[in-house]
Amino acid sequence: MQHELQALLLDVDGTLADTEDIHRQAFNAAFAQAGLDWNWDQALYSELLAVTGGKERIRYFLDRERPDFNLPDDANAFIAELHAGKTRFYVDALASGSVPLRPGVERLLNEARAAGLRLAIATTTTPDNVIALLEHSFGVPATGWFEVIADAGAAPVKKPAPDVYEHALDKMQLSPAACIAIEDSHNGLLSAKAAGVDTLITVNSYTERQDFDGALAVLDHLGEPDMPCTLLAGGRAPDGMVDVEYLLQLHRQTVPA
Repeated sequence: MQHELQALLLDVDGTLADTEDIHRQAFNAAFAQAGLDWNWDQALYSELLAVTGGKERIRYFLDRERPDFNLPDDANAFIAELHAGKTRFYVDALASGSVPLRPGVERLLNEARAAGLRLAIATTTTPDNVIALLEHSFGVPATGWFEVIADAGAAPVKKPAPDVYEHALDKMQLSPAACIAIEDSHNGLLSAKAAGVDTLITVNSYTERQDFDGALAVLDHLGEPDMPCTLLAGGRAPDGMVDVEYLLQLHRQTVPA
């Protein structure tokens, strides 16, 4: 049936793995490589994360923090080159194995696959970042687990716009009511909800104070047998871990009988 839970749509950065601080460090490495004295500390980066997209984040930083910076004539090319350098540093960090998956991610996705649920990625990060994380963290080709990888290349209008979710739904030929999204940020929640997809939130240190009104539930992580998760907001707590049965229960509360 169209209203049965059929798929999970997952964000990447901050949701599958705690990548945000690795991104921050990669930005700083790219700035240093380019001879720039810019340094994004954690407090500043928390604010910059309100802007989705790496190139957009650099542009926002310049407008807000360095309005007197003398950009070259081709500002877009300059920012794109900085961002490409950042991506290289980020991918190198992933290849070193320094970015483990968040608690419960691999367990839940294995359970979902065994239960016949379809999996897709819905992110606004760059394709290179997505592929690197999936292949190094899961140890399989990216397409081995995820039917669709909707990223910044597929949906250039970034979250909180719904485009990336709408693209994934279209490719999978599913209605929003047949899916649950798993996100970590306010912009991610807005994006999924705008596409009609109900959303479970797992916060991280950069997003834990954001507004998640309208989420199915807000948790600190997905949980492991020796590391139970905690319900932060929402009407139903899992029994220590988010499993397929818990997702089915959440989903039944949102669809017509």
